Amino acid sequence: MSLPVRERSPRPGGGRHRRPVPASLPPDAPVLVLACPGGTDGPAADIAAVVRVDNPQIEVRLTAVTELSQALTDSRASVVVPLLTWDDPAVLGEIGKAVAASGAEAAVTEALGPHPLLAEALHIRLAERGLARADRVRLLNVGSPVDAVILGTLGGEQAVAAAQPTAVLLASRLTMPVVAASLDSEPGVAVAAQRLRAAGAERLAIAPCAIDAPSGLVEQAATEIGAGHADLLGAHGAIAELVARAYGSQLAT
Repeated sequence: MSLPVRERSPRPGGGRHRRPVPASLPPDAPVLVLACPGGTDGPAADIAAVVRVDNPQIEVRLTAVTELSQALTDSRASVVVPLLTWDDPAVLGEIGKAVAASGAEAAVTEALGPHPLLAEALHIRLAERGLARADRVRLLNVGSPVDAVILGTLGGEQAVAAAQPTAVLLASRLTMPVVAASLDSEPGVAVAAQRLRAAGAERLAIAPCAIDAPSGLVEQAATEIGAGHADLLGAHGAIAELVARAYGSQLAT
């Protein structure tokens, strides 16, 4: 029987769990502009909706990176939060050019990861598919469903290198080997699977460290190596919280 998977519940303010954004902001507080490297529908729209519901004091605008300059044309200051799990130089370069072209007052935050919340979301996505223990504190399941996890990335070797800290965080949560590998370039997950199996890991799972991805990409990679796979991060609540934290951290500076 599979155990229910609990997402994180909101914690009251105070201490290290204080609210990422003050409960009230002045009328001229910066706009949060969520910049998506892809389209603004699907997970991106869902994430923006969650941020708005959880933080009604923030004005949230959702825009594609290619249309960012138009979203920054008014007199309000903005905080641009890239909807990225790693600092992709190409996308951040486009964002920087768009901000400069707009002439607007705008600060750009770093990507959402690496961060413990990102590792937590990956853990939950694995648990939802029965590929990880549902509760790392109580250890409600005696045995682990898999022996090792491949952290799947998009963006080639740069993405793999940038995902290493997240792989370490996830390995700490799961108490098992986690290696980062590319889903969209070579050497990819097949090489990672070969190395893990050579080291004695037989049951593998892919945890895609991506908010969105081309249809079927993760499924195909898992089939090729005979592994299970978690769902994409999508609009997980931790992603929305990371967006709010990025905005709040910029306000604090």
